[in-house]
Amino acid sequence: MKLSIKIVLIALISSLCASCTEGAGSSKVSFDHSVYAPSYASGYEILGDDASNSLIRVSRPWQGDAVVEQSLAIFSDKASAEGYDGQYIVGRAERVVCMSTSHIAMVELLGRTESIVGVSGKQYIMSETIAGNPKVKDVGYDSSLDYEALVIMRPDVVLLYGVSAENTALTAKLRELHLPYLYLGDYTEQSPLGKAEWLVAVAEIMGCRTEGEQMFSEIVERYNGVRDSVVRSANSPKVMFNTPYQEVWYMPSDDSYMVQLLEDAGGTYIYKGRNKTAGSVGISLEEAYMLVSKADLWLNVGQCSTLDELRQSAPHFARCAVVERGDVYNNNARRTVAGGSDFWESAIVRPDVVLEDMVNIVRGDDENLYYHHRLR
Repeated sequence: MKLSIKIVLIALISSLCASCTEGAGSSKVSFDHSVYAPSYASGYEILGDDASNSLIRVSRPWQGDAVVEQSLAIFSDKASAEGYDGQYIVGRAERVVCMSTSHIAMVELLGRTESIVGVSGKQYIMSETIAGNPKVKDVGYDSSLDYEALVIMRPDVVLLYGVSAENTALTAKLRELHLPYLYLGDYTEQSPLGKAEWLVAVAEIMGCRTEGEQMFSEIVERYNGVRDSVVRSANSPKVMFNTPYQEVWYMPSDDSYMVQLLEDAGGTYIYKGRNKTAGSVGISLEEAYMLVSKADLWLNVGQCSTLDELRQSAPHFARCAVVERGDVYNNNARRTVAGGSDFWESAIVRPDVVLEDMVNIVRGDDENLYYHHRLR
């Protein structure tokens, strides 16, 4: 039995070798002009050649200051790919493995969910189309991928995400198996529209960039419409974010995703001007207590779904006025039984809906929320 499985795997790998990723020598293709230059995202661009081939160049695939380039070429035919020694696919991707829930949301928004054959952590996925589909296999996590399952499902491309660096053991194995891959860096973007604009990169992979550009244009229009409808006030509510982690409270930067959403919604970040770095900074619980005591609203309180849970997880803050008034909101209104949150799935490509939530929270309207809810 084991011998027959090995024979099948060898045959499958051989067929994959004939169609994908790396060639030998240098390519004659020159990706020398821009096909799509993002207006909001800073971590990628799409280049083209004189034919109909394209290259997605990712400059920020994970967090960090260094520019680390990753790329995926998309060739119109096998002849064009001859000699290319980087990651590539031929034609549009029709079988995709998504290692991040945000990438699932992008494929789903493009109407290509039938192309998803594998995911990571299926129990954490909100999309019923994917989570409830027995044909979509869970391939595990990047530290313990089921490579045999990957080879058998024969994906055209594996969409990866990295936290702080490339998982070289993973990518080496994917290259060995001749499975094309690309790290997508949507989560590194601070702009809400910048995160969503990675939809166009995924659309390029799926062979529907025109549709992706149109969808993103509509997202921008809706987002700006919501933002421009906000009535600004000098007395806008002061907002505190997060809860302590191992006795340290991390405060987002002035330019962070949540702070941009808050300010576009007409709110005031209570820590404004004190963190101008590119990431979160830790403050003491004593300083955090002073901020919570002055806050009009408290958002994104970890895994808490009720005020009692918040009081138990952060007992030192239980008597703060914002808690006693119940002006506490969390972004986990939509979640799976296992704890997966749609805020980190579909919300990434629906910043317009997230902004509507934020506007309603700032206005004190807790009846018309989608991703958020008021703790009771």
